[in-house]
Amino acid sequence: MKYSLILLLTIASLNVVAQQKQFPLDDNGKYIYYEVVDTKTTNKDSLMLRAASFFNLYKKSINTESTTDTSMLARGKMIIDKTILVAGHPSGEVNYKFSFEARDKKYRFWLSEFEYIPYGRDRYGNYVATTKIATPLEKTPGKLNAGEWKDIVEATYAKAAKLAENFKKALATNLTEKPKKKAETISTKKW
Repeated sequence: MKYSLILLLTIASLNVVAQQKQFPLDDNGKYIYYEVVDTKTTNKDSLMLRAASFFNLYKKSINTESTTDTSMLARGKMIIDKTILVAGHPSGEVNYKFSFEARDKKYRFWLSEFEYIPYGRDRYGNYVATTKIATPLEKTPGKLNAGEWKDIVEATYAKAAKLAENFKKALATNLTEKPKKKAETISTKKW
């Protein structure tokens, strides 16, 4: 009896540990990653400058669409990797909308409208998008691809959480974009 109780508790604890964090749903039934952050001393103008600096730093993957005096709207994409043992390759990309709003001593941001585009190999061996039609992450596939789709959603959540951490670090620091150093010219005439 005692051993069966220990076995039951061990199995229950493994189930709790194995559960991954998942996206909550917004009012429209779409996945959303939403955070509100309180800052103690930062005003909204500083937050806006820091957010613009962050978007400029990530300009290869995030494109700013519109900016007002208190908000920014951008679209971005993240590459989802598929790893088998040691080797990995991109399995697709997820497009998303990044929204940011600032007030004095507080800001909020959210990532929403996640859409997945699968990748495949082209004739040169490069991984490229197989279609231009994106599938919303909320749309669950049939039983055949359910396991792979679950992995895609979990990888998207992990990448969104990492992007959110980087964004919060960028808004917490007073550093803006570092100026690029000019290359020193070396003169061979003076020595």
